[in-house]
Order: sequence, then structure tokens, then C-alpha cells
Amino acid sequence: MSNTRKADKKTSATERMRVARAQAERSDRIRRRVVVGGASVAVLALAAGVAFAVGGSSGSGSSAANGPLVVPANASGTDGTVITYGRADAPHTLEVYEDFRCPFCEQLETTTGKAIQQLADDGTYKIEYHLATFLDNNLGGKGSRTALAAAGAALNEGVDKFKAFHDVLYANQPDERSDAFGDVNHILDLAGQVPGLKTDGFVKAVQDGTYAPWAAKVNEEFNKSDVTGTPTVKLDGKKLDVLTNGKAVAPEQFTAMVKQVTG
Repeated sequence: MSNTRKADKKTSATERMRVARAQAERSDRIRRRVVVGGASVAVLALAAGVAFAVGGSSGSGSSAANGPLVVPANASGTDGTVITYGRADAPHTLEVYEDFRCPFCEQLETTTGKAIQQLADDGTYKIEYHLATFLDNNLGGKGSRTALAAAGAALNEGVDKFKAFHDVLYANQPDERSDAFGDVNHILDLAGQVPGLKTDGFVKAVQDGTYAPWAAKVNEEFNKSDVTGTPTVKLDGKKLDVLTNGKAVAPEQFTAMVKQVTG
């Protein structure tokens, strides 16, 4: 299939998701339930007849996720389930909620991601990443959790390695109906785009699924939040409207929103 046809298919699928998401929001059907001691499902959005939902389980779906919990070095937050990028003493905090298979997250990261990072590099805020794997449940496959486990291996190598790998994943995100991120060899190929990331320890951790239980724990913490869809971005607790009509805001618009909140 030609690159043009692939792009058209991805655009079409993303547009269907945008429309379905807007309809769900208008009809107030977007709900989530914090699960305590059991599994329940809350609809986030409807797309092409598939319910996007956050479940109460870890969403691991693999025996690797049932192994011992190994928390990556450089993790932060509750039980090491948050990835913090930027200066620890930054005066403000930007919370970013994402799923590696989410096409809206891809739009945000590839459109505005450099501006988001620059403000962290400048010390305006630190970024706290809260990641999820719920799209594996909605779309089938294991791409979200495999990518997240690999991101844990990258975080173990360094926060800068995580951030670079995070950006590479979004720059190479497959069609959301594809489970390409579920292929460990493909993930390792992409990791090769990050200088110095593919150490022996990193490769072994990805191949062995060392951080799969951690990925499941990260998703559990996401489920406990008040977030109903991805991407969600909050600055000092205030939600920023980073999507307009299903499109990511331009870098200058994002910067203006940040200045409005920070004064």
C-alpha cells in the first residue's frame, strides 16, 4: 500500500475518532469509575463501533505483567508510576496524560511537543507524564503496554533517554488499528534512533518484559485519576484545551495558554 493511501486511512480513522469523541462529550456519555477491589469499565469515547474505556484492572493481558514488580530508576510519584522531566524545583507542574497508541496524543506531540519540552527546558515548569494502556483493551493487542514497558526500560537508562524514546514512539506511531508497537523487535528498532539507548541492559529488559508489571501499575494509577480521555494536559491542576476540533493547538497557542496560567 502506498504511503498516501496509508496516510488517508489513518486520517480517516482519526477523523472518525474525533467525531465520535465530540458526540460522546456533547451527550455527556463520557464517564469513568475509580475501581476499588474489582474490575469495572467506563466509556471514554466511541469510535467505529469500539468503546474506548478505562478498566479497573491493570490491563496487562500477559504473563510477563504478573511477574515481580521492578520500578525503573529515575521514576517518581506514587509507587514510582510517574515520569518527571525537567527541573525538580520548577515553580509550576505540567501533567500530561497519554497512551502511546492514542492518535490524538500523536497529534499533540508531533505538533506542539517541541514547545512543551522547551518550556520545561527553560524552567517554566516540570512535566509529569501519566501513561495508560487502555487502548489495548479497546482496540485489541498489546502495543500500548509493550511500548510503555519499553519506555520504563528507557527511563531506567535516564530521564533524557525516556523523553527521546517517548518522542520517537510518537513520531513513528502506527495506525491505531495496528498493533505494531506490540512487536518487541520493532520497538527495539525504534529505540535505535535514540543515541546511546540500546545498551545490553535495555535490550534485555525489553526482550524479557522486565518492566511489564510496572507498566500495569502505571496504568492502574492512571485509572485512579479524574482523566476521561487522552491527551489530557493540566498546568498546576488547571486543564488546558490542547485540542480544538480534534486538532492539536499550535505551539504559539500552547505557549500563550501557559503564560495565562503562570502569569
